[in-house]
Amino acid sequence: MRPIANVIAIVAVALILAAVPRTAALSQEEGPSIETFLNDLFGQDREAAPRADEAPAQQPSAPVRTVPENRAEMQLSFAPLVKQTAPAVVNVYADRVVQQRSPFAGDPFFERFFGQEMPHRSQRQSSLGSGVVIDPSGIVITNNHVIDGADEIRVAFSDGREYASEVVLKDETVDLAVLKIEAEETFQSVPVGDSDAVEVGDLVLAIGNPFGVGQTVTSGIVSALARNQVGISDFGFFIQTDAAINPGNSGGALIDMDGRLIGVNTAIFSRSGGSNGIGFAIPANMVRAFAAAAETGNDTFIRPYIGATFEPVTPDIAEAVGAQRISGALVNEVVDDGPAARAGLRPGDIVTAVNGRPVEHPDALGYRLATAGIGQTVELALLSQGERRTISIALEAPPEIEEQRIEGDNPFAGAVVADLTRQLAQRLRLPEPRGGVIVLDVDRRAPAAQYGLRPGDVIVAVNGESVGDVDGLVAVLDEGAAFWRFDIERGGRLMRQFVR
Repeated sequence: MRPIANVIAIVAVALILAAVPRTAALSQEEGPSIETFLNDLFGQDREAAPRADEAPAQQPSAPVRTVPENRAEMQLSFAPLVKQTAPAVVNVYADRVVQQRSPFAGDPFFERFFGQEMPHRSQRQSSLGSGVVIDPSGIVITNNHVIDGADEIRVAFSDGREYASEVVLKDETVDLAVLKIEAEETFQSVPVGDSDAVEVGDLVLAIGNPFGVGQTVTSGIVSALARNQVGISDFGFFIQTDAAINPGNSGGALIDMDGRLIGVNTAIFSRSGGSNGIGFAIPANMVRAFAAAAETGNDTFIRPYIGATFEPVTPDIAEAVGAQRISGALVNEVVDDGPAARAGLRPGDIVTAVNGRPVEHPDALGYRLATAGIGQTVELALLSQGERRTISIALEAPPEIEEQRIEGDNPFAGAVVADLTRQLAQRLRLPEPRGGVIVLDVDRRAPAAQYGLRPGDVIVAVNGESVGDVDGLVAVLDEGAAFWRFDIERGGRLMRQFVR
């Protein structure tokens, strides 16, 4: 019964205190205090509250928080920003026709009735991605992997309008493509911002069409900058964000709080296929440089050439040269009489900045040079033999490549090839060449594509004969053969193929 009595006593004390006027106060001299009364009531010592004349105990400092002061602040929303930018984000549908070889190809019985040319089945495949209108005339930027190999490309707006489009420029190495909507209309567009002004922690919106569910907007922050080794292409300078990005968002917009495009969503880090809060976007400054190349009418995106190769700075290298940070691009080799050699760049130098912008790794250096553009002069900050110095380098177009398209009745027909020289290897970021012929392009309707040849493959030997240059390859192919065996290097691995 004691707990019930305690509760009744507490209620009674509360009623008595409520009846005392607020202007009255009990002093310790006039009688027993409320504290003494409660201690006597419960038969235990209670911790006394601090007196008014006592110094308050030190409390840990708490973060300053603010609350909305008016109705307008309580109703803050991204909605106005979404209305401003979302109409310029489109769905990109890429359709391609795939020829499937007959399962009876190579069977002597069926070839006796149908001949060597067995009937093929055609299958239409479609892929879905996103894109951003960056010019009112209908210029759309998207990822190359969204439209790669497409026979027909359609662009659809969120309001239901749909248009055919054509590819103006695409490049696998930077994974970007420029499309032109085939319509004489003016379209809502998003201005391209300055991605160099972006800082870690900035608020961003990601807009696209994930999983084909329809246009979707997600929010987040910029998680990191200058990310490389993402793996989707050899482009190595990404904006990282935690805004939810999923399959179908590729080519969509990463928008800042001023309604400007600061990146094109490209890839995610995921083991399940869904968003894990680690997404990557190609910076807007690369998008601007790529779109400018499309305006010139070039069919390829040409990166500046300086005639030097670079490698990352390791902890051992940083300690040896007295560098305080393990970052930068270490000069590995300088081509004689190239722009770098003429400017005074030497092997062993470490490039730490371009035009005042820090260089974290060799990929960041390539990005800075590419966004500067051919014909510009850039200043490189160097750490050279323990001393800091600055040089100016004029960015030039790379030397011309003598390309040749393979024709005839052979498994390489339809491939565009060239001699794999040291300069070309540097331009394509390949290891030191040991000779051979590199495949630059493949007509996907030609035999070369059907037999699995890809851009970047290095043809080493054909039917047991080493191939040192294009002339040697053509000579071997002109001899003809009923059976073909060729060795190619792909991604550092030697592969052998047999073709009848």
